[in-house]
Amino acid sequence: MTLGLGVDVVCLAGFRDQLADPASRFVFGVFTQQERATAAEKPGADPAPHLAGRFAAKEAFVKAWSSAHFGHPPSLGLLDLREVEVVNDAYGRPSLRLHGAVARAMERLGPVRVLVSLSHDGPVAMAQVLLEQA
Repeated sequence: MTLGLGVDVVCLAGFRDQLADPASRFVFGVFTQQERATAAEKPGADPAPHLAGRFAAKEAFVKAWSSAHFGHPPSLGLLDLREVEVVNDAYGRPSLRLHGAVARAMERLGPVRVLVSLSHDGPVAMAQVLLEQA
């Protein structure tokens, strides 16, 4: 049974501007060390599309989480997006690894399968997250 669905799209031009701002702590406040390293290892010199896809996945997760609680007060307060980590298996397929308060909040839903799909092409990156009862 589907519990929640979230989709997010990120404009790469604006995202690149945010990454390039020397005064911004955005990258360190949103991405884990592993996510930053994975994006840096991708082919080509531009990690922005890969980080944008991961950012979209984090935002899509929040939307899926929210839709799973439709009609009820939010149970997650301030959210540290580093607690929603995008990881890849040995074949490059993405999944989400949840940490801290986010992981504890998910446990309250019971057994949940989290599915994620990422894509980037041209000027945009996008992600979709589906939460389903396991």
